[in-house]
Amino acid sequence: MASASLSSLSSILTHPHHNLRLSLRPRRAFNLRLLSYTPRPAHLRLSRPHRTRCLSVSVAFSRNFSGLRSKPVRDNHEVLGLYHFMPPPQAASLGSLETVADLLPVPDVVPKGRIYHETYGCQMNINDMEIVLSIMKKAGYSETVEAPESAEVIFINTCAIRDNAEQKVWQRLNYFWFLKREWRKNVSIGRSGSLHPPKVVVLGCMAERLKDKILDADKMVDVVCGPDAYRDLPRLLEDVDYGQKGINTLLSLEETYADITPVRISKNLISAFVSIMRGCNNMCSFCIVPFTRGRERSRPVESIVGEVAELWASGVKEITLLGQNVNSYNDATGVGKEIEPGANWKLSEGFSSTYKVKTMGSRFADLLDRLSSEFPEMRFRFTSPHPKDFPDDLLYLMRKRNNICKSIHLPAQTGSTSVLQRMRRGYTREAYLELVQKIRRIIPDAALTSDFICGFCGETEEEHLDTLSLMDTVGYDMAYMFAYSMREKTHAHRNYKDDVPEDVKQRRLAELIETFRESTGQRYDSQVGTTQLVLVEGPNRRAPETELIGKSDKGHRVSFSIMTLPDRDSEDNGPRIPVVGDFVEVRISRSSRASLYGEPLAITRLSTFYEAVDEAAVACDITMQTTGVCEHFGGGGGGGGGGRTDGLTVSIDQIILYWSQNSSLVLKLRLELLDVD
Repeated sequence: MASASLSSLSSILTHPHHNLRLSLRPRRAFNLRLLSYTPRPAHLRLSRPHRTRCLSVSVAFSRNFSGLRSKPVRDNHEVLGLYHFMPPPQAASLGSLETVADLLPVPDVVPKGRIYHETYGCQMNINDMEIVLSIMKKAGYSETVEAPESAEVIFINTCAIRDNAEQKVWQRLNYFWFLKREWRKNVSIGRSGSLHPPKVVVLGCMAERLKDKILDADKMVDVVCGPDAYRDLPRLLEDVDYGQKGINTLLSLEETYADITPVRISKNLISAFVSIMRGCNNMCSFCIVPFTRGRERSRPVESIVGEVAELWASGVKEITLLGQNVNSYNDATGVGKEIEPGANWKLSEGFSSTYKVKTMGSRFADLLDRLSSEFPEMRFRFTSPHPKDFPDDLLYLMRKRNNICKSIHLPAQTGSTSVLQRMRRGYTREAYLELVQKIRRIIPDAALTSDFICGFCGETEEEHLDTLSLMDTVGYDMAYMFAYSMREKTHAHRNYKDDVPEDVKQRRLAELIETFRESTGQRYDSQVGTTQLVLVEGPNRRAPETELIGKSDKGHRVSFSIMTLPDRDSEDNGPRIPVVGDFVEVRISRSSRASLYGEPLAITRLSTFYEAVDEAAVACDITMQTTGVCEHFGGGGGGGGGGRTDGLTVSIDQIILYWSQNSSLVLKLRLELLDVD
């Protein structure tokens, strides 16, 4: 049997028409079972040769074996074939292809290393890391660890928006370099548990911005990979095995990773991030994002719907849609149409853009409409938007759909029109305030959050005071505030001077923070007495044995005592203790500047809660009309008008209970009109 097989193999090997290239790795061999000699445990790899350190063997054969051939042999020198070392062929019939293929061993799938990862910056970076872990898992890197000392591969996902974030990354890189440099010593004293010196990989915006500096940093980093090149990570890590640096920071006009299912990092299994678009076209003068993330491109609607469906099936109750400019989403795949010359991409009133959209497909309102209708029991949030992309249809959709959270991030950056012009934001202070008024007219109790920069190039004291007054006028529920940090490559770096002294920046930042604290305290205080629908996220870390914590529709943190509650949607309405992922009605009893505390009333579903609100709103309006209490305000909390009367057929408690759930601002308006304490 062995003799016949050997003859068959010899006949194949001596045929002159085709070449088979076998790559034998150093310190590895292969076990050909029909031969009597087995030098040592082996692994035969039939693939693309890796530069040097491979033994190239040219083998002629007359059949095309599926999976045995990768690339043509490109060696110009003559290479010895296996037939030089084989006995002369015996007369025998050629065996089947399967007979020869069966002789080649199939290597076991061996894990390639454990991964440790850190992420800095925005939610997009968190989602990017989830995409990276999915790519690496498919490539054989399936295990993650909690400590860098136990990892063979260390990922650090970076942010380049501000200098402070970059400095934190450099500090961590110094420590990871220590783990590499002193690996043997660290292992001997028990500090390190990795199987070999870790490979350090820098990902994200800083990787693209400072790639040369990072790679030149005294062998500190092995791989640098930009936001659009994550699919290339397995190959880049392979390059390191052969003494080369791995680098790919090319930006793409098409990459959205739409076909990759992220590996969820968060231990919070009831909420998730879903990236819907990447890049930015706004070119604000202070911002590095267009240079590190590239131009805008949007995922197809169907891929987003599919990912959300998978998350819903896994128990996720809240989705945050992500993008550098999330509300400029424009899926033009298949259905895109050319915009007529002179026609304008519909923007918020009074806003402009330097970028002209050429092809228009499904916009953000279209995507949000479909998601909120197909998943009525799932909450939807989105970040980070630009104020220019809030057309009326988006605002009216947010008012109409109860599962679209009434929380809007509206980055102002500054309250001064002259600074806004230098920032190239595309709007004035007046246009911004008009948009705020429109939002609060259409969505009366919307929570607004924002971003602010202190000390931008040329900012005067008067311009700084404009920012303080804007914050006081609007009244934000939350804000991100920073001192300006000049970034290379930006318009500001090329055209302006960073001329505001650092101590002045810090003083202005402190004043801005203090102004914010005063205004946000009022916003939180206004929620006292209202009933909020809270999605339970877990135990309150300050009192894990006695309290649960979650988020309201507006994004406020709400704590409440752990107790048995009625379940409005159970068949027997049997009481139980709320668990993570439950929606709970909570009547707010007190507030701080950063959180709310209340009394839990019942466990419910999202749709059940708002159906009760809508029914009560209609009942209150009809009753008030028939008794002459006031004019009709409009179902669900809009409109105006009012009157006075001494007789009410609807109890004040009923109005407070239901209208506070729907809109505390409308509630206050009605009580004032009715002259009710």
